[in-house]
Amino acid sequence: MATITLVGTRLANPGQEFVYHGEAEGCAGCPYRDQCLNLVEGRRYRVTEVREDGSVLDCAVHDAGVRAVEVEPAPIEANVASRRAYAGSAVTLEGPCEYTDCPSHALCEPDGLEFDETRKIASVIGDPPHDYCMLDRDLTLVELAPPDE
Repeated sequence: MATITLVGTRLANPGQEFVYHGEAEGCAGCPYRDQCLNLVEGRRYRVTEVREDGSVLDCAVHDAGVRAVEVEPAPIEANVASRRAYAGSAVTLEGPCEYTDCPSHALCEPDGLEFDETRKIASVIGDPPHDYCMLDRDLTLVELAPPDE
């Protein structure tokens, strides 16, 4: 289900994804804070529609102002243990990885998902982008469904 919120004009494009990080210092005293601070902190969202009839509003955080948009929780691509990589199964991430130069690092530690958070696999994509896991993990790339609201 879509939620109406305010985002920086540079993010206000259908399909744009972002992770909501909560209130910033510049939000204190803002007259629009109730419209802006209405998402779940740490969750990944996708802009589904830009409210074209809305104005660009001044913002202390976003230098080009904010616009009203509709957003919905977004799916997340991630590497999970191959033994549990089946559509419909509930999984968690395998854990942290210190190898930040690995082409799979962002998929092993994706933004918008905590290590202890359980998500259902929406679909199996296939092999991860790395040739060899430095932690000797057997991983499969999947798309995780957004959390149930």
